[in-house]
Amino acid sequence: MDRNENFVITINRQFGTGGHAIGAALAERLGVKLIDKQVLKAVAEKFNLTEREAEDLEARRPSWWEDFSHFYQSFVVMNEYQAIGRDITSRQLFYAQAEAMKRIAHEESCVVIGRCGFNVFSEHPNRLSIFLHSPIRRRVIRIMDRYHVDEEKARLMIEDNDYTREIYTKTFTGKDWYDTRNYDLALDVTKFGINGAVDFLLKFIDE
Repeated sequence: MDRNENFVITINRQFGTGGHAIGAALAERLGVKLIDKQVLKAVAEKFNLTEREAEDLEARRPSWWEDFSHFYQSFVVMNEYQAIGRDITSRQLFYAQAEAMKRIAHEESCVVIGRCGFNVFSEHPNRLSIFLHSPIRRRVIRIMDRYHVDEEKARLMIEDNDYTREIYTKTFTGKDWYDTRNYDLALDVTKFGINGAVDFLLKFIDE
């Protein structure tokens, strides 16, 4: 990856690794834009949704048949990815988010958190795709501390979020979220901490 040209760094991460914080700190230290929630805002405006409605739709696990039926009907009528309010499907939201992310990346360098960024930018000539992971015990401890929940609740949160991300990736890319061939780097962040992980990634990028 050449830092002298516009670049894209995509970060996919297991829940509880601190991946969002690592991505945000990396973007800040590189002096580039972080793409995460603002994508939802841009897409919400496109479809005349509130930001909360867009968040709820994204969080919903996609139903292939429901999405295909709604998408096909919308496409036949309008011949483009457009709909309003409750007619929006998670598949349409995914395509709209991908479009918004590509538009931003075309204009400036950025760090992309989640949203199948490794696949959306697979053809980008100057990109680095990263997957952050950590053993379940380490993640349970972090979630317990961050959300003030007991161990059982923390494990359930991790299982639910990881499963949702896995299904989301498979649905919209046809690829396995855990397949390391999707990424340039798979990093166990257990021993690093937020700042240590960012230091390592910056060194990796430079070298």
